[in-house]
Amino acid sequence: MSSKNRSEEQKGDRPENPMPEQEQERPGIENLMDPSPQFLAPNYRGSEKLAGCVALITGGDSGIGRSVAVLFAREGADVAIVHLPEELEDAQTTADHVEKEGQDYLLISGDVRSSDFCKDAVEQTVEEFGRLDILVNNAAYQHHQKSLEDITDEQLKRTFETNIFGYFYMARAALSHLPEGGSIVNCGSITGLEGSGDLLDYSATKGAINAFTKSLAQSLVEKKIRVNCVAPGPVWTPLNVADKDAKEVSKHGADTPLKRPAQPEEIAPAFVFFASNADSSYITGEILSILGGETTAA
Repeated sequence: MSSKNRSEEQKGDRPENPMPEQEQERPGIENLMDPSPQFLAPNYRGSEKLAGCVALITGGDSGIGRSVAVLFAREGADVAIVHLPEELEDAQTTADHVEKEGQDYLLISGDVRSSDFCKDAVEQTVEEFGRLDILVNNAAYQHHQKSLEDITDEQLKRTFETNIFGYFYMARAALSHLPEGGSIVNCGSITGLEGSGDLLDYSATKGAINAFTKSLAQSLVEKKIRVNCVAPGPVWTPLNVADKDAKEVSKHGADTPLKRPAQPEEIAPAFVFFASNADSSYITGEILSILGGETTAA
């Protein structure tokens, strides 16, 4: 896809279903998707809500994480971007856009399933920027299966280690560095509120993230560190293109009232809201669902 076409896609017109049929191997590469996910949020104007802050974003290479990185930078934050080694090209694209917003970046390659890596990622961030103010837990693994019997031990372990162990590991490593007024923003899912028959293990981890968010918020309230969660419905990201067959990909998000998936730039402002004390200093332990018109989740 040409750079001109990519640029035009960022102007605000939303791709509608059916999407082009396509498939990718996991974890999925955003730069190969058609149409490209919209992450630049051209109508979003920064106002220095995060000026002087440093944010660490897991899964910051693509999807929601990429758009969050861009908007955090637009609000004045420097950004550390955690990504898998095979996602380096996507991560560099995100970094380039952070730089275009006038902020510094740090790319950190590794897997959040490792407690040691999570400690190291936090230490690298603090060493590079001198502080850490915001942690965004966003990295995820998803694998549709029709039956509980189809979920292997290996899949179950990977899903839980990525989606909830990684959140624990990162939060634990960050705590000694987060100041009063610091913020942790977790990425949940509608599946953690309503369940999903084809995503039993994934849904279980997203439900755990909800409980983790509320519990950690209670634990850290006296330290004046806020913890909140954004729980989207279907979003046009590599996670989903790499987890469905081509025909299912073309229908992704079609069952929402808006008849399409969200674009990452439609989700990212919620992360700014929770990260910013200008917006949400009295909000902690909350789960914000963004569902394209659904009103039954929470």
